[in-house]
Amino acid sequence: MNSAQSTYVKPLPITDGLTDTFWHAANEGDLLVQRCQACQRYQHYPRPHCVHCGSLSIDWQRSNGTGLVHTFTVIHRNDAPGFVDELPYVFAIIELDEGVRMAGNIIDVDPESVHIDMPVQATFVQATDELAIPLWEPATASRA
Repeated sequence: MNSAQSTYVKPLPITDGLTDTFWHAANEGDLLVQRCQACQRYQHYPRPHCVHCGSLSIDWQRSNGTGLVHTFTVIHRNDAPGFVDELPYVFAIIELDEGVRMAGNIIDVDPESVHIDMPVQATFVQATDELAIPLWEPATASRA
């Protein structure tokens, strides 16, 4: 997990009863996704019911934290606080090994080297003492 920034100025997610489990796990360095106990399918973003079969029997399961870039864009201009110093940066949709898609920035990479189907893995930046944000980085050689 990456160390806390001295002053995290980017917007923070709004947590609620439905997402608390996700954010608590992220703060511990784990990436969770929901899985339906009725049809065994995964889903993300968190919901109180299965989007596939409608069941209310939803549990959280630890993700491998690995996936492939589904699509991405390189951001060259963003005047919002916290983003200016990172330009250019990559915002991507990642298809996790579990089959769900999750959005996030890809860090520690030359934006020109990012490509569709690029293997990535989750990492976390500590935004506050209680909140870590999942980000993505190029996967290690053993994953590629």
